[in-house]
Amino acid sequence: MGFPFVGEAFGFFTPHKSFSIGNFLQQRCSRYGKVFKSYIFGSPTIISCDLELNKFILQKEGKLFQSSYPKPIRDILGNHSLMIVTDVERHKKLRRIEVGLINKFSSTSNFLCEIDKLCVSLMESWRGNQLILFSKQAKQLLQDFLTFMEGFVSIPINLPWTPYAKAVKARRRISSTLKQILNERKNRKDVQGKGDPFDEILMKEDLISDVEKVSILLDLLLAGYETTSGLLSLLVYFLAQSPQALQTLKDEHLAIRRNKKEGEPLNWEDYKQMEFTTMVINETLRCGNLVKFVHREAIKDVKFKGYHIPAGWKVLPILSAVHLEPSLHENPSEFNPWRWTDPATSKNVVPFGGGSRLCPGSELGKLEASFFLHYLLLNYRSRKIVSAAAIHRQEVSASA
Repeated sequence: MGFPFVGEAFGFFTPHKSFSIGNFLQQRCSRYGKVFKSYIFGSPTIISCDLELNKFILQKEGKLFQSSYPKPIRDILGNHSLMIVTDVERHKKLRRIEVGLINKFSSTSNFLCEIDKLCVSLMESWRGNQLILFSKQAKQLLQDFLTFMEGFVSIPINLPWTPYAKAVKARRRISSTLKQILNERKNRKDVQGKGDPFDEILMKEDLISDVEKVSILLDLLLAGYETTSGLLSLLVYFLAQSPQALQTLKDEHLAIRRNKKEGEPLNWEDYKQMEFTTMVINETLRCGNLVKFVHREAIKDVKFKGYHIPAGWKVLPILSAVHLEPSLHENPSEFNPWRWTDPATSKNVVPFGGGSRLCPGSELGKLEASFFLHYLLLNYRSRKIVSAAAIHRQEVSASA
């Protein structure tokens, strides 16, 4: 169980490559099997690298397990966040509203045109640059969100200079801004609404409180910002190392563009034709593992496949361990989009969680990434897509 108080936290959080489960999990799985106990986040914890148990945990949300995130995440997201809420009925209500908002806007031609315009303007802003440090481009969007995210895995010490305290303050500023926008919209009823999520939230006046409205908007901004920017960075990284996948992807998008007029924006029908693009995105999610694990807690004693999980214990289903399991994926550390031609692959990859807490914006994120790839591949030659490793080698060489 590790050292007193800290347990095995230092080993668990040791950085490692995305397509490796890291020494900590490798050593313990080798010694104890795919399911073992530890002490992390200040609690006795069951860690699962087993596909069947992970799916069981995700599917039994609200019956045998419930969401249970550490204090920094609870304080930063707030008690009304979809990730934090444990009451089943309340979670259903908030999720229904969020899914409704996402589905309504992602399926409209106006929304798709806005994404298209954003991608085009981004490509235009890069013209003339000899080198694009893509990871920085994807991350430098909103300073408050950067501060917000840095506090997620911080020690909950509320002193002004700590990441935790800065993140809590950043959340207050973001929430205050969202509340102000909602109030302005509410007071301008005589003005025609913009038809965006703010207007839609205001129409839920009788269903949710003002605090819940702000929390829903914050959830949408957080999910849309952090995971999507990370996915775009990983797409560029993996494609830079797979010339064959890059060329196949480019051929698909050139074929789509040949059937469109000059300057005509992408639409839903174009997106549905991006079959290989979807495989590339799915493989990137499998190898990149943006969400390595989720936090759950057993709400009653659980027995599964001979394992006993005591009530009150924390449970960590390690999603990335399943994605990199050799018995489930041939050459799991290899970036191979073509493995997705086998329908069985999708059953063994769960990048968006599962059960009632399946990520509401999973399809929207894929759509945005697909549009981005379309314009990246059509505007930039593949030799200009440089991996982070190559940049690092250039910097080392220059310094030497």
